Amino acid sequence: METRISVIGGANVDLSATLNDAFIASDSNPGHIDIGYGGVARNIAHNLSLLGAQTQLLTVFGGDLFGGLLHDYCHQQGIDVHLSERESSVRTGVYLCINNHGGEMIAAVADTEAIRAITPEWLAKRSGEINQSEFIVADTNITEDTIRYLLENVTVPLFIDGVSTTKAHRVMNALRKCKLPYLHTLKLNLKEALAVTDSATYAEAAQRLLDAGVAHVYITLGGEGVYCRNAAEEWLFPALPGDVVNTTGAGDAFLAGVVYAHAKGIEFPKTAQYGLMAARATLMSPKAVNPDIANILL
Repeated sequence: METRISVIGGANVDLSATLNDAFIASDSNPGHIDIGYGGVARNIAHNLSLLGAQTQLLTVFGGDLFGGLLHDYCHQQGIDVHLSERESSVRTGVYLCINNHGGEMIAAVADTEAIRAITPEWLAKRSGEINQSEFIVADTNITEDTIRYLLENVTVPLFIDGVSTTKAHRVMNALRKCKLPYLHTLKLNLKEALAVTDSATYAEAAQRLLDAGVAHVYITLGGEGVYCRNAAEEWLFPALPGDVVNTTGAGDAFLAGVVYAHAKGIEFPKTAQYGLMAARATLMSPKAVNPDIANILL
């Protein structure tokens, strides 16, 4: 697949702790800790690169040791980082996650200070190359103003991942401020979708997202699958069976699968099935990105 895709947003060092037994609050819990490389945008870019896309990542690496390691790792994985930047005055993003003994996340902390450097002005200097892509993907680690800049200035299909309930509001706020609000695709999980739309059900949330200017809505429902909707149709696809090893990165893989399907010319809503396959591949891997994802999807 020779598709060129630009991915904009967070790149982090991941610290993932998984407990051996049930979690005990206010105590030291036995378990094991893995160190890896993540960030929503970086994970999406990595998945797309593994799937054969010409992927460029636009992010900011700190000037510290983690920043150098993260930059070099992206390059080693075939991700083009020439539009990214190392900034000595900021610390590299770190994502700290604690999983229960079944691999499900209990809590997480994300330090994404470096991403604040991705401003509208920062992107404007790179807009020519960005708009030469066939697709653009962004996460909501970037600011509301930067999301609005993308909504108003990109000339190719834009896909956005909501990241969290707090950060997903940035998309809605940015859409409200656009003169002609339009977003090709928005992926949210159920909690995010209900929060940003003040809805009681995923169907109600999807309708409100369509009314706000989103053309294609994907609401992931964990073990229940995914609900997807556009102006013409709605579908509920069940989750695919598989042993869950680690939930970190599954949502990122889902959106990467959706973008990959669009690049192959797959029509909505079948794109969601590729998202589910990519998510399952990640759920079955101890890493945030399954290095064998291509063997599963291709």
